[in-house]
Amino acid sequence: MGRPGLPERPTRADAGASPTAVAPLDRGQPALIELAGVGKTFDGRTKVLDGIDLALPRGELLALIGPSGCGKSTLLKLIAGLVRQSAGRIVVGGGAPAEAEGKLGFVFQDANLLPWLNALDNVALPLKLMGAPKAKRRQTAREMLDMVGLSRVPDHYPRELSGGMRMRVSIARALATGPEILLLDEPFGALDEMTRNSLNEELLRLREQQRWTAVFVTHSVSEAVFLSSRIAVLAANPGRVHTTKRIDLPFPRTARTRELPDFHALVAEVTRSLHNVPGQTA
Repeated sequence: MGRPGLPERPTRADAGASPTAVAPLDRGQPALIELAGVGKTFDGRTKVLDGIDLALPRGELLALIGPSGCGKSTLLKLIAGLVRQSAGRIVVGGGAPAEAEGKLGFVFQDANLLPWLNALDNVALPLKLMGAPKAKRRQTAREMLDMVGLSRVPDHYPRELSGGMRMRVSIARALATGPEILLLDEPFGALDEMTRNSLNEELLRLREQQRWTAVFVTHSVSEAVFLSSRIAVLAANPGRVHTTKRIDLPFPRTARTRELPDFHALVAEVTRSLHNVPGQTA
């Protein structure tokens, strides 16, 4: 497997650091992402989404949960402009999704790193595609790797990295262009619980630094509660918003947040909502 992978970066809570609090959201500001009556039909007959109404203010982290097949990933792709809605209106950053390409970063379920590129070149790839000068894109890529705790592995190839480290590289790549919006499609689902929790904490640390708005798809209720400022529970057949829940746990959140009674109460409440969703099969 080549050079051995390095240990995962310790979380700020583990290191005894004192995180900086995130400024409260301005509830009166215009939505950065807005979906009104959005529907998606495939093949002219399979309705995947119907009547989706959601609005995200700048700085919000919205988690999407729901039964398999309710259209969570499709909804992310609509926001990203990777597919086009069949009905309704989507506004991202004041325009159509296709016009927001430079404002968006996308982290997929799999790290999707190019195996023939090392970590540095994988992170620099979107900057290369945008035509950035080589010196600039390599400098930015190094800064992003340092930000996610991988400054010692710029020359390592994907096969030489652990699953958690590959996902860190994927996140660094998504953040390399300085996006206003980060879309994450269950990026930690294949990782063990310890690594997953560590990366949840790392993601919130990055959010404190960069203050992007995010939409996060997950099947884990506890992950949704830990990461989000709001959760949208989707129903299936077709996918639609069943309920939303504000998560008022204070930021910054650390490993200790998971020990709070309020955290466990919210997990139980959202779990009950999910079990009551029409179309729930899992």
